[in-house]
Amino acid sequence: MSLEEGLLFEMENYFAESSISGRGDDRRRIEHAKKVLRYAKKINTRENGDSAVVIASAILHDIGIPEAERKYNSSAGKYQEIEGPPVAKAILEKLNVDKSTINEVCKIIAHHHHPGIVNTKNFRILSDADWLVNLKDETKQNNRKKLKRIIDRVFLTESGWSLAVKIYLEKGG
Repeated sequence: MSLEEGLLFEMENYFAESSISGRGDDRRRIEHAKKVLRYAKKINTRENGDSAVVIASAILHDIGIPEAERKYNSSAGKYQEIEGPPVAKAILEKLNVDKSTINEVCKIIAHHHHPGIVNTKNFRILSDADWLVNLKDETKQNNRKKLKRIIDRVFLTESGWSLAVKIYLEKGG
């Protein structure tokens, strides 16, 4: 089993077991992580980040949500950043990931809603991949000027920026 397969398995199980909604599963969050992973891998082919860090960060970036909801009754980013790293660390240790990768992934997860605190290539790739998935929820697609301003402001890699322009401005969202 590859690291990616192991992480996907563990992430899906964690969300399924931790759901406080009573459904026993959170498909929306699982699908979000998979979409972020697809974009992160695509951006990484051009940006040349550390594949293990990029893949792990993409899959686990929102892993703190269930614990944040349990403890704070909120999935707000600041709570995800507090609760995500310990969960991610346990998963990564279970999969025998090396300590330096674990440390970097946890650092990215701990700040993934606050660009600038961590300014590594791997962080920028994860941030852009997450924005590519979330951007459609941030503004009305028909307000192209506002969308362009957001794209210019939030994307941190050339690859992420060009994908955002292609997806949201050239194809029309």
